[in-house]
Amino acid sequence: MPHQWIPNSSPFIKKLLINAIGIKEVSDLFNDIPEDLIINRELNVGLGKPLSEFEVKRHFKQIISKNKVFSEPPPFTGGGICAHYVPSAVKSIISRGEFYSAYTPYQPEISQGILQALFEYQSLISELYGVDVVNASMYNGSTAAAEAIRMALRVNKRKRVLIPLNVNPEVYDVINTWSLGMEVSIERVGYDPQTGEVSITDLESKLKEGAVSSVYIESPNYFGCIEVRLREMIDLIHRYGALAIVNALPISLGVLESPGKLGADIVVGDAQSLGLGMNFGGPSAGILGVRDEKLVSQLPGRLIGATSDKNGKLGYAMILQTREQHIRRERATSNITTNSSLMAIASAVYLSLLGAEGIKKIGESILLRTYYAIKKLSVINDVKAPLFPEGKYFREVAIAVERGSYSDLHRKMLERGLLGGKYIGREFPELGEACIMCFTELHSKSDIDLLASHIATLLGGH
Repeated sequence: MPHQWIPNSSPFIKKLLINAIGIKEVSDLFNDIPEDLIINRELNVGLGKPLSEFEVKRHFKQIISKNKVFSEPPPFTGGGICAHYVPSAVKSIISRGEFYSAYTPYQPEISQGILQALFEYQSLISELYGVDVVNASMYNGSTAAAEAIRMALRVNKRKRVLIPLNVNPEVYDVINTWSLGMEVSIERVGYDPQTGEVSITDLESKLKEGAVSSVYIESPNYFGCIEVRLREMIDLIHRYGALAIVNALPISLGVLESPGKLGADIVVGDAQSLGLGMNFGGPSAGILGVRDEKLVSQLPGRLIGATSDKNGKLGYAMILQTREQHIRRERATSNITTNSSLMAIASAVYLSLLGAEGIKKIGESILLRTYYAIKKLSVINDVKAPLFPEGKYFREVAIAVERGSYSDLHRKMLERGLLGGKYIGREFPELGEACIMCFTELHSKSDIDLLASHIATLLGGH
């Protein structure tokens, strides 16, 4: 039967197409699919009948109305994606048709606007991260990290990669997947149980074994701990001939030293905190840059450069494209076929609005709220906050409950309108009933007081 959702589904049009193609029936087009995998019945989709536009909208509104929106107070969930304020100007600017619907700017003569916007993004992120070159974005932080690992493998031809246990498990999974087939050995490095930072002793012992291509470090790490000895680790990594890859939280770089200035060879990040919103976990934009211009030839993705036309007027063009369908072919450094240009432009707009002083003030406000939250949570009975007592924290804090399960506590908080931290007991069973909570510029003093009050009450304390 014809169906309004399926193009050319009427019997008459089907017959015309079948005769033109020279087959007996539609199923001949799928004869390479095993018969036991083919469904030979009417699909049970929709509500049993075609719906009008109004009926579809009404049905979806009923579904959406079941969603719980946490705004008063904002969610306290950590683990890599946190609630930050998105200025109205950001959404307004990226909603312009030139940005919102633009495709890859292959033709510079008609794409100067988006090319300039991406050039500004590269310039802003380069300055923020303290490196020479940043590409025009990757998909997100995890894919940028995976590309950085592969890039290091191409540069020094070694086959061992060291990754600490205190990095985001989801980022690690992406790196692990992207490394399949490359004959690379990924080895884990322990963390200090008091500070939550990478164990330099364990790092050096593994570096001494030789043939290390790169070491991947996050700061702040998954537990929210700042890698205070980052420069020392980078110097150690270089001493053994490996490349240092540092995934830094961009919103923290207004108050923390940039990884490039600390000596990182390759910098990585996720632009989510720079005015992109939570977006149900995505989309975001992956940050990837290099400190030394000698590494540019191995940089995946694309670069936008400034140049002059024949009349001497400033113009912009794509100056590096590493995709396999371009001229590089088998020498391509990546087969990623696109990037997150719209999100990259959004982060550039956000940074332009804040400026150097604004990004510093945002960082200071987050730092203040982080330590205020630690102070309030640390006095609650049966709560260990922070989990790593000697650690230095920014934005996210690992805590644990010492009586009962965190999942029960989380469920009870939801009933009271609070979205608590991300449970990490499955990923890190050695930490017990632990979670990661996030505190940003959106969380007021009263929000944090309310959180602490409810946790204390629910755990039977005061």
